[in-house]
Amino acid sequence: MSRAFAPGRHLPGVDLRNAMVADADDVARLLTELGYPCELDEAAERIAAILANDRQALVVARRAGAVCGLVALDFMYYLPLGTTTCRVTALVVTNSAQGQGIGRALLKEAERRARAGGAARIELTSGAQRTEAHAFYRACGYKDSSVRFVKALGD
Repeated sequence: MSRAFAPGRHLPGVDLRNAMVADADDVARLLTELGYPCELDEAAERIAAILANDRQALVVARRAGAVCGLVALDFMYYLPLGTTTCRVTALVVTNSAQGQGIGRALLKEAERRARAGGAARIELTSGAQRTEAHAFYRACGYKDSSVRFVKALGD
């Protein structure tokens, strides 16, 4: 699956690359902007966990040297289909960089990496309240698929 983690072609003026622990401040800021508050040390731990897992990837987008977006991927064996599925576990672009093609570039990079990693499909979930994100995903060719149920397990 190593091709899934190599950079591909990009949007002009935007650099897409694998995240590093040194990106923790930007990752914390982006996750917080997405609605998942995250401290610097937590972001560093999360990045390290992804880097240590050969079934996951975290890609950051930079424009003019500043990180302005990220996409996180998880490759998993999907029993019902008997093949690999790539799940987008996070996609966020800063408010100031939205509408400039960065989210679309991150999603295209996710799709490229999913194909390179042998995934038969790519999926993502999005909170019911994120109607603008839903319109974006539909415009990118994604279709409503299923209802997701979640139960917190606690300590």
